[in-house]
Parts: sequence; C-alpha cells; structure tokens
Amino acid sequence: MKGNKVASRYAKALLDLAVEKNSLDQVNNDMLHVAQVLDESKDLSAVLGSPVISPDKKATILDAVFEKNISPMSIGFLRLIVKKTRAGILTEIADSFISHYKKHNNILDVYLTSAVALDNSVKEKVLIKVKAKHTGQVNLIEKIDTTLIGGFVVRMDDAQLDASIANQLTNLKNLLLN
Repeated sequence: MKGNKVASRYAKALLDLAVEKNSLDQVNNDMLHVAQVLDESKDLSAVLGSPVISPDKKATILDAVFEKNISPMSIGFLRLIVKKTRAGILTEIADSFISHYKKHNNILDVYLTSAVALDNSVKEKVLIKVKAKHTGQVNLIEKIDTTLIGGFVVRMDDAQLDASIANQLTNLKNLLLN
C-alpha cells in the first residue's frame, strides 16, 4: 500500500506540472508508452527495481530506451524518479498517472466481459445505460471469457453488474444448498 501512495503522489505531481505547462495529453501519451514498454520488458523492470544497479546507470538506461520517444518533460521526470530512488515503482507511477489523467478528464473505463463476442446493438445498449449515469467520455473495453457460459459482466469503477449464466447457476446452487 505504501508504494501505491508514493506512486500516486509522484503521478499527481506530474499531472499538476503537465496541466501547468499545457502538455497534459503529451505527457499522458508518454506515460502510456512507458507503461507499455515496462509491461513488455520484464528485464527492464527488473533492472529498475534492482538495488545493486546504481541510479546513474538506471538513468542512462532509461535515456537510451525513452529519450527519442517521449517529451523532454517526461524524460526529466523519469530522471527525477531515478534520482529519488523510486525507479522500482515506475510502472505503478505511470499507471497511477494514467488513472489520474482519466479522472481529470472525466473518462470512465467500462469493462464488458462476455462468453462470446457481442453484437453492436448489445454494446450500444450497455453504453446508453452507462452514459445515463456518467456525463463524461466512456471507454468500452471488451473481453471474452468462455467460463461465463453465456451472458455478460459489466464492471466500472467499483460497481459490477453480473448477468452471466455462470453467476445465475452459482446463485441457484447456493439457493438449493441452503
């Protein structure tokens, strides 16, 4: 939990700076890129988290990986993270920034999980219901999970609507056993 609070504070500071410098969208794209690279390269994540590797070496590695692909502000931020010996939580910082960015811009991620691919009319109905309760932008993220058997699960923020056959069967089983 402590790492999450620290990551959130660094991310919030970067968000505030990006807003002040009028480069919020650019920094968001940079953090999306950083998060993707770190997610795809477990070796890079391991190097950044290693206490054996010096901060200077970590800064050199980050410069080599990111300098040509992200803005000078974001590179400066990465160097600051390394200097403050927080390189091991860079993934969490990037993810936290993306989360703060979405909250700042009133963007809601809605996760729609179904047993099979849903047609556009069902997706539109889900979006209409969500947009009735949320005034900002809605990102629909779809996922297929065959263990649901049928139906779907909609998750947004801390709310979840489970209209899956698997859930209905579990509820029926619990009802019969009690």
